[in-house]
Amino acid sequence: MEVVDEGIDKLVEDSKDLQQNKAFDKLTDLAQERTLNLSRAQEAVASIAASSEADLNARKLREKELAAVKINAGDIDIIANELEIDKKVAERTLREHKGDAVAAIRHLLR
Repeated sequence: MEVVDEGIDKLVEDSKDLQQNKAFDKLTDLAQERTLNLSRAQEAVASIAASSEADLNARKLREKELAAVKINAGDIDIIANELEIDKKVAERTLREHKGDAVAAIRHLLR
């Protein structure tokens, strides 16, 4: 009977080890999944930051290009007064149309 009891004890002990191993595997898998999710989140944040920086640089470049366009101050006044719009809007539109008052007016009338 003692041999049977030892066998049962051994099975119970093996069963406990198996349960502990399964629990440890679940814990390890969870830790790996969280690490992977954290890594993905960090990559996404880095991608967004790079994209935002690229957008900012593109806007700065566009503003420099627009600032370099030569425009007639009289055209700004005429467009602003005749279309009853803010002078800043008139100037921006005129710059966007490379100083072409007719093209700027057509754009604003659309």
